[in-house]
Amino acid sequence: MLLWITRNMRIALIMIIPAILLVSSGCTPMAAIGAVGTTVTNAAYNEAERRNRPSYTSYSERAQQVSEANLQLGVAYMQNGQLDKALEKLERARQARKDNAQVYNALGLLYRKMQQDAEAEQHFKHALKLEPGNSSILNNYGLLLCQNERYDEAEAVFIESAENPLYRKPELALTNAGTCAMENDKPDKAENFFLSALNKNATVAPALIQMTEISFMKGDYPAAQHYLNRYTRISPHTPKSLWLGVQIERRLGNRDTASSYALLLRNTFPDTEEAAELAEQGI
Repeated sequence: MLLWITRNMRIALIMIIPAILLVSSGCTPMAAIGAVGTTVTNAAYNEAERRNRPSYTSYSERAQQVSEANLQLGVAYMQNGQLDKALEKLERARQARKDNAQVYNALGLLYRKMQQDAEAEQHFKHALKLEPGNSSILNNYGLLLCQNERYDEAEAVFIESAENPLYRKPELALTNAGTCAMENDKPDKAENFFLSALNKNATVAPALIQMTEISFMKGDYPAAQHYLNRYTRISPHTPKSLWLGVQIERRLGNRDTASSYALLLRNTFPDTEEAAELAEQGI
């Protein structure tokens, strides 16, 4: 059963959208661009350019404005799944300012989505040439390396990202390093990364749920219960968290609590592998 959990329950790595796009908020994972919204139109693009256009600008200032306007729209298209339009806007952004590292970062993310990993790596590397040590770019590059099973390289990149004293979210890079170590079947190393992430921010949900899994795999069921309780206080249940809850409470002899988790899993996620596993085990 432990092998089933490790093999089939994988946590998504945390992608970081270019920080330049976060108009009014701090750098947070998967941040959307409120000014653009969910429907992107040429009118929105024209408005974005109009807002950024002062009464007089130098050529360099104008190029920067065009680059940033197209960058924001390109990321919005990418988040909406309109990858062709995203590529068009990001290429316009690149042509306007070929020294804009965040454009190359966004192009790297886009080519990852398009499953063109060689192109993605090329753009991430170019972004890092323009902004060496940029933690957000390093984090995104590390995701690419990990997903291509280049685990040692990915770990080094995540550590470099986390160790940047100017980076305000090192827990994200540390959590990604832990997730990558789990992918590489190194749970002890993963545990160290997750604990480091939680030491910096006790409310990183992906780190908490993976500490739940690691504790369960080690047979430390009280610790697993503790981490799961912390997770559920800050994040909604998933099929994985409910399945872990069933397993943990059964091991602790708490049949009623285990049954409650099982009922919630069947009712909320009836078509998942976890629900099917309940049926197979007669729970």
